[in-house]
Amino acid sequence: MKITDARVVVSSPGRNYVTLVLETSDGVVGVGDATLNGRELAVASYLRDHVCPLLIGRDPARIEDTWQYLYKGAYWRRGPVGMTAIAAVDVALWDIKGKVAGLPVYELLGGASRSGVMVYGHADGHDVPELLDRFAEYLEQGYKAVRIQAAVPGVAKTYGVSVHDGRIYEPANSDRPEEGSWESSAYLDFAPTVFEAVRERFGFGVHLLHDVHHRLTPIEAARLGRALEPYRPFWIEDATPAEDQSAFRTIRAHTTTPLAVGEVLNSIWDVQTLITERLIDYVRMSVSHSGGISHLRKVYALAELFGVRSGAHGAGDLSPIAHAAALHLDLAIPNFGIQEYMGHRDPAGEVFRSTYSFADGYMHPGDVPGIGVEFDEAAAARFPYEPRYLPVNRRLDGSMHDW
Repeated sequence: MKITDARVVVSSPGRNYVTLVLETSDGVVGVGDATLNGRELAVASYLRDHVCPLLIGRDPARIEDTWQYLYKGAYWRRGPVGMTAIAAVDVALWDIKGKVAGLPVYELLGGASRSGVMVYGHADGHDVPELLDRFAEYLEQGYKAVRIQAAVPGVAKTYGVSVHDGRIYEPANSDRPEEGSWESSAYLDFAPTVFEAVRERFGFGVHLLHDVHHRLTPIEAARLGRALEPYRPFWIEDATPAEDQSAFRTIRAHTTTPLAVGEVLNSIWDVQTLITERLIDYVRMSVSHSGGISHLRKVYALAELFGVRSGAHGAGDLSPIAHAAALHLDLAIPNFGIQEYMGHRDPAGEVFRSTYSFADGYMHPGDVPGIGVEFDEAAAARFPYEPRYLPVNRRLDGSMHDW
């Protein structure tokens, strides 16, 4: 069996997605997600112009060999564009292998280590009362873990807070980056009051997560972690920019609040120090941005040795193909922690038909062969690409700030 066709489809059914479709000489089709939020066309070009021609004639069963061929053969290694492209190929090949074997991918990874995957939802509000009402809705749906975000008083356009109009939150909503403002001191004073309000109303029977969005310096993040300790967060995420792994030594030295990071990182080398020095508790790299199933399971294997668990990124800017792939890996690994699940905006369901399911706070990828997502190219053609960018933030003095 050989790969006979490799094509890239860019569509926007509710938001922009890049999908890789591989076909084999035996008529088996595999799909992978190549979406890089705000830089979708860069990955599409990398795949279409540089990777797809190299796949024609290759044996789709040689997944690891293909991964090494694409990674080492490019000379220019790592980075979000290249690793996202490789991830799409990798997931599509696992999809093909599962369909040929007649098994769901998690069975090929050693079988299930648990009966379901605990996921967390996203509750936010323009003020604390609105957040509390939204939080209650997630509990009614059966969630056992919820991320909480609220707009900081006096700070314009707080990232992570949506306008509730019945749609799933999507921050990339403009053909140019929207600009907001940020002030860390106001946030540091406000965040503990949010946790206090949620715990006071709902108690300690549900896990609380919070995303800092890289906004703080290491010592500020340490102050936040210590202030939140009485409210027992499941984690604080992206407390400081992760490019400098050593910065987490400062945070770790000052707080026992669990730390999670990794959604903007792309390789095992980007988290090597964080894991081996036990500077984090959860690694949040995603299947689609870190080389696919083949590479991410190596990250998780390293993490297992040092007591670090998974907490994979799962925002709506990853297609249902990516979410399904993550669930297969989550189900199989021994050191699973939690999985983000934001869901997807309509009409994504017309383009991607998935078999994964949610019940009482847990998800399962389903038991059909392969990844378990059908991609409808004809439907995708009805939703052309739309330029969209994530917002940016400036400090009150007008200088650029992270998110």
